[in-house]
Amino acid sequence: MNASAHTRIKFCGMTRADDIALACELGVDAIGLVFAQRSSRRLDIEHARALRDVVADGIDVVALFMDNEAAYVQRVIDEVRPTLLQFHGSEDEAFSEAFGVPYLKAVAMGGDVASDALSRHARAVALLLDSHAAGGAGGTGHRFDWSRIPHDSGRAFLLAGGLHPDNVFEAVNTVHPWGVDVSSGIESAPGEKDAARMRRFVEEVRRADSLPR
Repeated sequence: MNASAHTRIKFCGMTRADDIALACELGVDAIGLVFAQRSSRRLDIEHARALRDVVADGIDVVALFMDNEAAYVQRVIDEVRPTLLQFHGSEDEAFSEAFGVPYLKAVAMGGDVASDALSRHARAVALLLDSHAAGGAGGTGHRFDWSRIPHDSGRAFLLAGGLHPDNVFEAVNTVHPWGVDVSSGIESAPGEKDAARMRRFVEEVRRADSLPR
C-alpha cells in the first residue's frame, strides 16, 4: 500500500444531526446507526429516519443489529434505507444474507476466538473485529491484542474496540486494516460526539495513510 491508500472510516453510534453533518464534512466513509436493544445509543426508527436524511450522498449508512428479530430488521431496511447492515450478535449466514442488503459481521476478539470465526460469513463485505468477548455487546471502549489478527485470512476487516485519536495512527500503521470503526473514542458522552475528537481522528487516519507501506 502506498501514499494513495485509503483506510475506510466508520463513525458509529451517531445520534445527533449536527454530528453526522460534521462527519460528512470530514469525509468519513460510513455512518453507523444503532438498533441493538442493549445499546445506550439505540435509536427508534423515526429518529433514525431523520438522521439518515442528513447523510451526504456517497457515504454508507450502516444499520447495526444484535440478535434483533427478522421482522424488525426488515422494517428498518424499509423505513431507514441503510446501504449496509451490521450484525453484532449470533446471526448466522442464512439470517444475515436473507435481506438482500450488503452486510458487515462482527467477530468477538476479546475472549477465546473460535478457530473458524474468521472464515464464516464468506459473503460479508468485511468482518468487524471488536474487543468484546463472545456474547458481549461490544462498544466497551477497550482494545484487544492486535497481534491476534491473522493477516493471511484474505478477509477485509474493520478494526474496532478502544480506538481514539491518540492511538488510531498506531493502529492503522501497525495493523493496516481495510477500515476503522469508532464510537466512544470520539465522544464527550454516550451518543454525543466531540467535534475536535472527530476531526483529529480523521486527521490521524489520513496521516497514517500518507506513509509508504
